Amino acid sequence: MEFTQEQKDTSMKDDLLDVYYVSPLRMGIKRLFDIVFSVVGMVILSPLYLWISMKIRREDGGPVIFSQERIGFHGETFVMYKFRSMSTDAEKDGIPQLCQEDDERLTKVGKFLREHHLDELPQLWNVLKGDMSFVGYRPERKCFVDMIMEKNRDYRYLYRMRPGLFSEATLFNGYTDTMEKMLERLRLDLKYISDYSFWFDIKIIWLTAYSIISGRKF
Repeated sequence: MEFTQEQKDTSMKDDLLDVYYVSPLRMGIKRLFDIVFSVVGMVILSPLYLWISMKIRREDGGPVIFSQERIGFHGETFVMYKFRSMSTDAEKDGIPQLCQEDDERLTKVGKFLREHHLDELPQLWNVLKGDMSFVGYRPERKCFVDMIMEKNRDYRYLYRMRPGLFSEATLFNGYTDTMEKMLERLRLDLKYISDYSFWFDIKIIWLTAYSIISGRKF
């Protein structure tokens, strides 16, 4: 029996859906872990939150928290929070820009926070709310998602899971400041979903925490 091209294309799509499928049970366990440990994390790290807030405020008197719309679970928009690491007029011309190495828009405190990924700590609130998970792909702004989708439409499969505070791609690919890095990050993120397991999450969390504590830049 021969298949039409349309049937072949449909079969290929079904195969892709199976590759990137995560069961409701696994998603439930992942969500329970996120709720419990985001609360624990915010309580334990509250003195660090206070110290960072004081440092940011003291440097230039600007706002402590930076918020920005990102695309996440099911392709929906949410507001992501970070400690502000750049000057308040970082995008005064209204044109979205990726953070570069030694970016002049970074404040002194902000550069330190970025190097040690401490600017991401407020996202524990995003994790508790359900916008994000501890581990998953890093969420992007719509303009950059559109640019990536022009190169690789498989980005849409990331929407099957919540974006993450930690990711294997960030750990081994660093901050993404070029399209090449974005596409490599996408490859690693898709691999993460296809190979997903709870213990893989624990491994990524451990490796990320160890890298931050040991001072390794990534």
